[in-house]
Amino acid sequence: MIENNSKLTTSTGAPVGDNQNSMTAGTHGPTLIQDVHLLEKLAHFNRERVPERVVHAKGAGAHGHFTVTNPDIAKYTKADLFSEEGKETPMFIRFSTVAGELGSADTVRDPRGFAVKFYTDEGNYDIVGNNTPIFFIRDAIKFPDFIHTQKRVPQTNLKDPNMIWDFWSLSPESLHQITILHSDRGIPATLRHMHGYGSHTFKWVNKDGESFWVKYHFRTDQGVKNMDPETASKIAGEHPDYHTEDLFNAIEEGDFPSWTLKVQIMPEEEAAQYAYDPFDITKVWSHEDYPLIEVGKMVLDRNPENYFAEVEQSTFSPGNFVPGVEASPDKMLQGRLFAYADAHRYRVGTNHNQLPINSPKAEVRNHQRDGQMAYHNGGKAVNYEPNSYDGIKESREDNFKPFKVSGEADSVPYDQADHFSQPRKLIMEVFSEEERGRLYKNFADHLRGVRDEQIIERQLKLFHQVTPELAEGVANHLDMSVPTV
Repeated sequence: MIENNSKLTTSTGAPVGDNQNSMTAGTHGPTLIQDVHLLEKLAHFNRERVPERVVHAKGAGAHGHFTVTNPDIAKYTKADLFSEEGKETPMFIRFSTVAGELGSADTVRDPRGFAVKFYTDEGNYDIVGNNTPIFFIRDAIKFPDFIHTQKRVPQTNLKDPNMIWDFWSLSPESLHQITILHSDRGIPATLRHMHGYGSHTFKWVNKDGESFWVKYHFRTDQGVKNMDPETASKIAGEHPDYHTEDLFNAIEEGDFPSWTLKVQIMPEEEAAQYAYDPFDITKVWSHEDYPLIEVGKMVLDRNPENYFAEVEQSTFSPGNFVPGVEASPDKMLQGRLFAYADAHRYRVGTNHNQLPINSPKAEVRNHQRDGQMAYHNGGKAVNYEPNSYDGIKESREDNFKPFKVSGEADSVPYDQADHFSQPRKLIMEVFSEEERGRLYKNFADHLRGVRDEQIIERQLKLFHQVTPELAEGVANHLDMSVPTV
């Protein structure tokens, strides 16, 4: 706590004599360059914003804790945060929209980012997912192209449904995700009333060296609630920060939101025989085949004290693993292992993990030195390894457990080309008749902005392969006939 009579200082700690008037040559004279306090204030102000995230720019965050509730989960992974019932780990979560810029509205139709950082005793572990169990594409090489379609046209600087649907209609693997996006789930009522997913398949390794494939599900304890498009549009115009404020106020008033973490676990050897490629992020695993297993409870109970320092500068990477959790061959995940950390080095700085919000609770011992903002720089310690002085060695028992790979080095797609059966099951077996009707209208409302009729026809043909009812329902809203398939 700063005392009321404390002196105002410069960033170097020198006292400031006058913070109301700049130094000038007389009352009307020009400003003097010797006013270093003025120069520092103006220069710092020019640099108070780091570049916004290219994706997930608009977000809200909160602190909390995760507690293990299932004592049996340790038989699947040696990760310390899951080691015993009652084990509590501090964590931070950032929710976000995907496509919007920093000042965009919270209540738009868009997936929500669901990024969780666990400050474990063995280092930071990040689960960087969304509020959907699947994604639009399944190979990282398509990610820049996909995001470009969600952003602005280079010539006009305007959002354009034409390029969005051009890409989707040429990428049938997107059908599952865009079905969820245009359903009632596409606009959550609040950030507290939606599920979260790790989306990717990861690998768990237990103390005996056994491996399991795993998917994460954060199930909201508040219940799922969605928002109708008319209400969402009204709120977007009147209160664009609605979700951000709702989360902050709920925590401030002691109404702490919580999620139950559950996982699907697949024995390593079953992956090769499963009906779908278990590493394809556009597919889900059947809950009948691999039922949800409870792991623990996540509770958010503390708001950030400074949004910029804790939410804007927070950095997450799916490559931030701890012993007992490893990557899978998921092609999207493999690309994200590089891309996320690289984005943070560019956007926040080389040493972004030294910032308090990103700094692990576990002691950091390595030989990295220097770079921008290196304020934990190792002092006189050596900066190479192996060496004869500091005794820091590899932990062989924590080395990643290999998985088998085979085949020729080539640019190859996933073997599974069925992009239709899972969205078909979602529409016809999960959605009610009323939900299907709203889905058809939401698709049509979005497609009305497409100028090229060939794109609409191509998309309707894809819808027909999902189910003729979907194609006909959307076409009826557009006053079109379904093209011959």
